[in-house]
Amino acid sequence: MNKVLANADEAVAPIPDGASILMGGFGLCGIPENLITALHRRGTKHLTVISNNAGVDDFGIGILLRTRQVRKMISTYVGENKEFERQFLTGELDVELVPQGTFAERIRAGGAGIGGFFTPTGYGTLVAEGKETRTIDGKACVLEWPLRADFAFVKAWKGDRVGNLVYRRTARNFNPVMATAADVTIAEVEHLVEPGDIDPDHVVTPGIFVKHIFEGKHYEKRIERRMTRKP
Repeated sequence: MNKVLANADEAVAPIPDGASILMGGFGLCGIPENLITALHRRGTKHLTVISNNAGVDDFGIGILLRTRQVRKMISTYVGENKEFERQFLTGELDVELVPQGTFAERIRAGGAGIGGFFTPTGYGTLVAEGKETRTIDGKACVLEWPLRADFAFVKAWKGDRVGNLVYRRTARNFNPVMATAADVTIAEVEHLVEPGDIDPDHVVTPGIFVKHIFEGKHYEKRIERRMTRKP
């Protein structure tokens, strides 16, 4: 089976308006830059984007927000994007904020086929409004439902033609768990290699989870906020 596509534009071509998409990355680290740019270029609209962050104003998911292609964001931290803030406060963007650990576990549950789980995180806060609660071992807990999507955009350092993926250090972040929780997972990699070139012990995401793969280009790898000490 040949899973290799020519480029990001070919990868996003089948994605319809109104699709839900898991997008890997933490801040601007390990984000699927090529896929986001191609989706922006194509103009696909009314998207539900599930991502830890919302990018920044001129990069990452921020460019999709700027052109009003995103209908709903499910995220944990969105503080670096002024356009996100504007759309949220004016009611133009539907937003579901999720505690970060709960966010990761909801996606893991979605990939593992788990029907839901109870967590003490968020009990007694706005996060718990309208949700079932239960006391377990003396702790008040909130029922959280799994998160899945139509598509997952993941970024890996290296991948082979059958979709086995290796990530690089902190750029791994949410990518592996998101790869398991979508109907169609699309991987962009910095280095595309032949089957057998990756040590099986180094594979993080097995190819069975990946539908399409391509080698990305022109990675900027921006830093969300550069902090340096004064001399």
